[in-house]
Amino acid sequence: MRQIAVIGLGNFGSTVAKELTGRGAQVIAIDEKKERIEAIKESVNYAVAADTTDEKALRAIGVQNVDVAVVCIGEDIEANLLTTILLKKIGVKKIWARAISPLQHEIIKTLAVDNIINLEEEMGHITANSLIAPNISKFISLMPGHSFMEIKVPKSFAGKSIKEISPRRKYSVNIVAVKKKKPQITGTGERTFEEYIEDVPASEEPLDAEDILLIVGKDENLEKFSKQ
Repeated sequence: MRQIAVIGLGNFGSTVAKELTGRGAQVIAIDEKKERIEAIKESVNYAVAADTTDEKALRAIGVQNVDVAVVCIGEDIEANLLTTILLKKIGVKKIWARAISPLQHEIIKTLAVDNIINLEEEMGHITANSLIAPNISKFISLMPGHSFMEIKVPKSFAGKSIKEISPRRKYSVNIVAVKKKKPQITGTGERTFEEYIEDVPASEEPLDAEDILLIVGKDENLEKFSKQ
């Protein structure tokens, strides 16, 4: 079982801690505010109030022994950076750190952490792409110029198969999975739909207008494909 320390329990940090616990990780949740510890202590393995800019406090908790530490501190940039530096100093194996500004991103980059979480930048990309192409439901930047997105099947592709659309040859994108809805009848006779995913989609099966495509490729190619 992986042991993960989540430091900073605002809305983002507490969500990360709860999700990790739900997925089977052993989570140590840390925040200097006792009310946040009280709010989350029943949802994680261990919750403790501590000043994470204090090396002795971190060592006393045993953070140096975790597999991954995730620094989710938001507005207090100084605390975020000092905590990250101390985690490096005490030998934490892997560190993820949140950045809320371009300058903070660049500073954290110099610390050679394993991953930088930039929520504001990611949400900016998601919002912009959703405004340009309303059928985009999820957009994740994989690296500059390349992304993963979920889109509703473009109107011109409904009823056609992946083979007919030929996304790789015509648009230079890859459809990696398809989300579909299967109709079901409840015990009371009500008609509902169960969502499932085809992670190896059949190339000759027609796509339904309500299907969701999970695709990867260059940003300009994804945008072109989504507007068909």
